[in-house]
Amino acid sequence: MKLHFLGAARTTTGSMYLLEIQGKRLLLECGLYQGRRAESIARNTAFPFDPAAIDAVVLSHAHIDHSGNLPNLCKRGFNGDIYCTFATRDLASIMLVDSAHIQESDARYLNKRLAEKGQPPVEPLYTAVDADKAIKQFIAAGYDRPVRACDGVTVTFRDAGHILGSAQVVLDLEEAGRKLRFLFTGDIGRGNDPILRDPVPVDGVDILQIESTYGTREHEDKTAAKGQALKLVMETLKKGAKVIVPAFAIGRTQQFVYELHKLRLEQKLPPVPTYVDSPLAVNATEIHRLHPECFNEETYKFLREVANPFEMQNLTYVRDAMESKRLNGLNGPAIIISASGMAEAGRILHHLRHGLGDSRNLILFIGYCAENTLGAALMAGKSPVNIFGEPHEVRAHIASADYLSGHADRSELLDHVRDRVTGNLRKIFIIHGEEKESLGLASDLRELRPNAEVLVPERGQVVEL
Repeated sequence: MKLHFLGAARTTTGSMYLLEIQGKRLLLECGLYQGRRAESIARNTAFPFDPAAIDAVVLSHAHIDHSGNLPNLCKRGFNGDIYCTFATRDLASIMLVDSAHIQESDARYLNKRLAEKGQPPVEPLYTAVDADKAIKQFIAAGYDRPVRACDGVTVTFRDAGHILGSAQVVLDLEEAGRKLRFLFTGDIGRGNDPILRDPVPVDGVDILQIESTYGTREHEDKTAAKGQALKLVMETLKKGAKVIVPAFAIGRTQQFVYELHKLRLEQKLPPVPTYVDSPLAVNATEIHRLHPECFNEETYKFLREVANPFEMQNLTYVRDAMESKRLNGLNGPAIIISASGMAEAGRILHHLRHGLGDSRNLILFIGYCAENTLGAALMAGKSPVNIFGEPHEVRAHIASADYLSGHADRSELLDHVRDRVTGNLRKIFIIHGEEKESLGLASDLRELRPNAEVLVPERGQVVEL
């Protein structure tokens, strides 16, 4: 048994791991690498293996950094099954098509510039046709229902509490009479999520592969952060101004809408016009409605006894581009939730372009913004900032509240390993974190699990299981 670390090793993007067992090749994740343009193109285009030689793929959840290169994998010869949960399949079906449209749009834009220079055109990484092909290869399984993925590998999905459908992947491995239980956490949720169930325990684990996005960092206290965010929102609405919320289309948007819904029922928030302005977020919200099996008991009870969590008075879901543009001319108080969460692309850029100059407005970030993104620049207090190549003075109030984060922090990761992962752990592989985060978590886990070998693999490294 061999495990190849091919992506999201000492970084948080492009998750991809290849397991060799009984002459079969199983791919865990197939995410898009997102970084410098030239490096991203090179790494996403060329796989470090023959896609046609892969027997099966197992996917922990639908986020693009975990699933986004599946259409390219299928385009280049992979014809096997892609195993995931039902909700992951449904989310991936919209996210991969959306990603394909972005690939095609980027190629068209670049080709115009290349044509002006007399240079040959480029092809998109993949197209919507490739995305459709990949989606047809998905095989969905329920939580806690073992599935034989290939010779020597039985896969069981256990709830990870990160986003709708997210799973810890339990791989029961057998080769030459030797048996191992290998747990790949995917991305681990924090617990006490507004919508989702807590991550569940996994017993009998021999080898653990765990994410480390927040390997050395702690989140804000949820109650305090939520209270401060509500205070800022109320102050802004009382001024008759706008609250503009950059939010990821999957997870954060639905969480925030549900929080607003509860606040309105408690009469802690006035019924001002509220808009979800993102076609992908609209589609994702519809999928959330279809999967109450992922909800925690509180949300499921709310759905049964009160109302749809994602519908409320004065809430409008916006698909049409012209309707989106009209939001920029709104007078009076309003809440606008739009993608992307890091303010790097999408309709949120138009809302920021029109809203940053008004000192009464609030720009509320509810998630992590990576370095070198517009969101990070705004949160760092930079002014002016460039939007569509033009400088814009920042007069609006900028605030952040990470209480809706979908990633476990340092303490929560350690609690997960201490309290939910049982068994005679012999090896721990730490992945999906910037180098500092992964190394920091490794140090803590060596103390927590002194009998286990703790490794922070490099990209391209191969280990024997």
